[in-house]
Amino acid sequence: MDWITGIQRALDYTELHLTEDIDYEVVAKQAYSSAFYFQRMFSMLCGFTISDYVRMRRLSLAADELYRTNTKVIDIALKYGYETPESFSRAFMRFHGISPTEARHGGNIKSFSRLSVKLILSGGNTMDYRIETKDAIKVICKKKQVSKPQGDTAVADISAFWNECIENGTMENLCKCAKFDNLNGILGICFSGEMADCQFPYGIGAEYNGGSIEDEGFDIIEIPAYTYAVFTCKGKMPNAFQKTYQQICTEFFPQSNYEYGNGVELEVYPSADTQNPDYTCEIWIAVNEKK
Repeated sequence: MDWITGIQRALDYTELHLTEDIDYEVVAKQAYSSAFYFQRMFSMLCGFTISDYVRMRRLSLAADELYRTNTKVIDIALKYGYETPESFSRAFMRFHGISPTEARHGGNIKSFSRLSVKLILSGGNTMDYRIETKDAIKVICKKKQVSKPQGDTAVADISAFWNECIENGTMENLCKCAKFDNLNGILGICFSGEMADCQFPYGIGAEYNGGSIEDEGFDIIEIPAYTYAVFTCKGKMPNAFQKTYQQICTEFFPQSNYEYGNGVELEVYPSADTQNPDYTCEIWIAVNEKK
């Protein structure tokens, strides 16, 4: 199934269940995707998260119902997922700029229409990438749970983690146990296949050279053999990374013969000169051929 068809199925499912508790794992399955990749792709394509979409659609429908009916505010609040009139009023005010009572008496409200997917001609850009198959890789890394990718939250958490590892000596200890003759750099490792409800593990590491380990906080992990789509990323970090990843989501995957492999993503950084406007690194994404 292509991505356009999949995301439309997911949107249709979401619309049918707006007044229910929505399980984003189930939503992602409509697109034959993991929750991690669906939410990341959705954010890149739409500019807001799937949870933001649900919230804005619910508040839009709730305002219309307030305006058109005599249903009690508490009943409308409960229908659209709010446990109390107070929490509903706060969310309503933030979105519409007026209270539910003002909306009921004819105040101006906002309408947030449902999304539909249309095929348009866009792009015309070039991307440097290659397809590469790697045997299992043994890495040494320090892992941390970070927020799942919604907007810039994951980027902020990951950037802070890198700074922490540089400042506290973790990076120096890591390099003593690393080898660089295969992937040629320090790795940022997104363990996307291990995503929990609101977090996923992210590692800073390198290929393991088999030497003694001084830092007890390191993990030795074997990444299974995968086929990867490898993309060149050029420019200052993290802006260049975000721009390249957006292109991957909006241009490469919708049009290629590959889909996410639900395994790992590797960021390969050849040096620490990440603020150089000519900096070059690579993004490795585990992929499968589309069936």
